[in-house]
Amino acid sequence: MDDRRLETIIGRLLQTGVLAAAATVLAGGVLYLVQSQSGHVDYRSFVPGSPSLRTLSGIVLSAAHFQSQAIIQLGLLLLIATPVARVALAVVGFALERDRLYTVISLIVLVILAFSLIHAT
Repeated sequence: MDDRRLETIIGRLLQTGVLAAAATVLAGGVLYLVQSQSGHVDYRSFVPGSPSLRTLSGIVLSAAHFQSQAIIQLGLLLLIATPVARVALAVVGFALERDRLYTVISLIVLVILAFSLIHAT
């Protein structure tokens, strides 16, 4: 694998991830508007979302049941996962190129990303 091919693959991954995330959020937004067309929103007090929208398994399960807010959340998770997948692909690509320095640097970045996502509050 050469640098140009790796750049092309990473570019396609980023394009696909962003487009998939945008399409998912758009579908969830349209579904939200259809499902809550008569609802009145009160902006004076904050009401947190349901607990099922705070975990990955809850979001996926709720999205599978066509809950609009969960589909929007799933699209946002796809958007967050896109650069993480890009770094993971860079690790693999640099390892295949036998470029130890960039493999180690990419692994460090991937560990930092994973740590920050796991320990986010």
